[in-house]
Amino acid sequence: MKIVVQRSKAASVSVEGKTVGKIESGYVLLVCCEKGDSESTLKKAATKIIELRPFPDEQGKMNLNLADYGGEILAISQFTLSWDGKKGNRPSFDNSMAPEKAALFFDKFCELLEQHSKVSRGLFGGKMEVSLTNWGPVTFSLSFQ
Repeated sequence: MKIVVQRSKAASVSVEGKTVGKIESGYVLLVCCEKGDSESTLKKAATKIIELRPFPDEQGKMNLNLADYGGEILAISQFTLSWDGKKGNRPSFDNSMAPEKAALFFDKFCELLEQHSKVSRGLFGGKMEVSLTNWGPVTFSLSFQ
């Protein structure tokens, strides 16, 4: 599983001109489920996201997690993260989880996050347009096995 975490001041995702997900401030997550991911992978990833502390405290130091800050999550499925770019120039997504299974895993991952925060979602498999104001910018690329 690969996740790009972007600290955001505001974000939204639309499909065919209609907004399907929106947050005021928090995280935009680009989420890729890969072959070999398990329920354990989902739990490990959700825990890391919830415990991550990239929000500024009173001294401006990155020290607060999403709950401390009062932020929300916008989660977007992003199968293209499975390509590592090491071979060739034409992306291959062979390491991505099959779409039917990935949709279930993405939903389970979002449900784990919803136990701790408000979560908005993109449309799995949809042609989405994502808009965000990356705050910092602060972006992390995480991998889980």
